[in-house]
Amino acid sequence: MLEFRDITIADRPWITACLQKSDYRGCEYSFANNMAWRRQHGSKIARFRDFYLCCALNTEDGTLSFCFPAGEGDLREVIAAMQQFSAELGKPLHIWNVQPEQLAWLQGEYRITAEPERDSWDYLYESEALSRLAGRRFHQKRNFLHRFAQYHAEITPMTEQDFDDCITFGALRYNEKLEGDASGISEQFAIDTYFRYFHELELEGVVLRAEGKLVAFAVGEPLSSDTFCVHIEKADTSYQGAYAAVNQAFAERIAPRFRYINREEDLGLEGLRKAKMSYHPVMMQEKYHVTFL
Repeated sequence: MLEFRDITIADRPWITACLQKSDYRGCEYSFANNMAWRRQHGSKIARFRDFYLCCALNTEDGTLSFCFPAGEGDLREVIAAMQQFSAELGKPLHIWNVQPEQLAWLQGEYRITAEPERDSWDYLYESEALSRLAGRRFHQKRNFLHRFAQYHAEITPMTEQDFDDCITFGALRYNEKLEGDASGISEQFAIDTYFRYFHELELEGVVLRAEGKLVAFAVGEPLSSDTFCVHIEKADTSYQGAYAAVNQAFAERIAPRFRYINREEDLGLEGLRKAKMSYHPVMMQEKYHVTFL
């Protein structure tokens, strides 16, 4: 029987080892994300042999929401344990955020249905392209950078001295747009977690300061052998071009080490989808919701 429990920072070594073995590019395969967003859907974790399992136990419709296992060993064994756990709760097995290669394997082994989760697809970009913004397709982004140049901003790697300002900055952006929104509340918890455990999670970031104050910041971490994931990006839109500037500044730090940047999903929000598409992703990390019959 699988035994699920809360994730803690002490779990990072073994979970990270499992994630590295699978080397997935999906943003849900991030220890920092799993820990930071655990409250949103009541996510719990379990270990089965050399596999890491994460399951949302408090979804809106009451469905157990497993992620596809990460690690190494006999996948049939761990799937059987997941099926047993679901059956003992009187529910079918559901696995969310299933990537195409995972889906192909499941279809060859089990009777399942699969539905695309377009709102959860991650946007992946060439890090070099985001750092240089060259060519006609990025003409508008370069215009934003020219506008931001008027503020003579200082761009620096994030340090511990920046944490309090970043937390306050994130809270102000929340108060402006999302007060009372459940997702926004979860995001504030996530931001606090990222900064509380910044060093233990081996996160990194950049900050932009202009006119004596913080105007933008971004935080992320290595996700796979060739992909870096940006977890947070916040900017004061009263400073024209601030988002374009922090995006490029972070990409410049990432490009020498990682081929791709994962800027996560758009949650089905039209404005966010438009913004992410405007940076011309080189691929989408497709994800599917699988139900076992």
